[in-house]
Amino acid sequence: MAPYRNQRAAALPARLSRSWLLTSAADPSVFPAALASEADSVVFDIEDAIPADGKDQARRNVVEALEAGASAWVRINDITTPYWEQDLAALSRVGRLRGIMLAKTEHPDHITKTAMMAPAGTPVVALIESAVGIMNANDIARAPGVFRLAFGVGDFRRDTGVSADPMALAFARSSLVVASRVGELPGPIDGPTLGASGEELAQACAVTQSMGMTGKLCLDPDQTDGINRNLAPSEQEITWARELITQHDSGHVVGDGSYLPRLARARKVSELAQTYGIWNR
Repeated sequence: MAPYRNQRAAALPARLSRSWLLTSAADPSVFPAALASEADSVVFDIEDAIPADGKDQARRNVVEALEAGASAWVRINDITTPYWEQDLAALSRVGRLRGIMLAKTEHPDHITKTAMMAPAGTPVVALIESAVGIMNANDIARAPGVFRLAFGVGDFRRDTGVSADPMALAFARSSLVVASRVGELPGPIDGPTLGASGEELAQACAVTQSMGMTGKLCLDPDQTDGINRNLAPSEQEITWARELITQHDSGHVVGDGSYLPRLARARKVSELAQTYGIWNR
């Protein structure tokens, strides 16, 4: 497999990744399309997408791809399964591993043990998919080795019986946002919206953004561009930020208590827009 990677996405720090594309490791022929997509981060999946009798082959597929020069994250099986240790042992021998996404994280020691068995310095995304995980989110966010939190919506709904309505999921999303702030992590990654495109995907991203989450999982490469656009600063925000920064740099300062927070927000918008390559378009 050619070690191709979208250069824009490859250069983007994972703390700022908006679209996280889960790609089944059962069929390595789909890896090149995923790596060439607009996904900020590509995640080879050897957990949910793989039946028990396919785990060994999927793991080999991932190792071969990474050894051939591909650069990606890998979603591994959860710590309660016999596959967890096998996954980590295999990944410890390869290069170009961007990081690990740990399925069904419920306790901080799940992260700590994973980080200890992974190659030194490997970032670990804690995929939280249950009520227990949500209630332990603050501790998970402070666990040594944790890089970012992610929300496994489907499994969380199965665990709790809640609907897909944003109001029903608001507590869980807010818990991850608050925990990320407590743990001084980047904003959390929201779960996928299956089959959505166009306005439906934009509305789903609006929920993600309004809750304070800054990334989103997806299973379809065609969703990645829409997620990137909808989770980046809007044209209206960029125009506002540019005007405020220009006024400030020219010596025009408004002396009320809201000014410094607004200026800080404008500079953050400017930094994000420049990183995403949309500040001067």
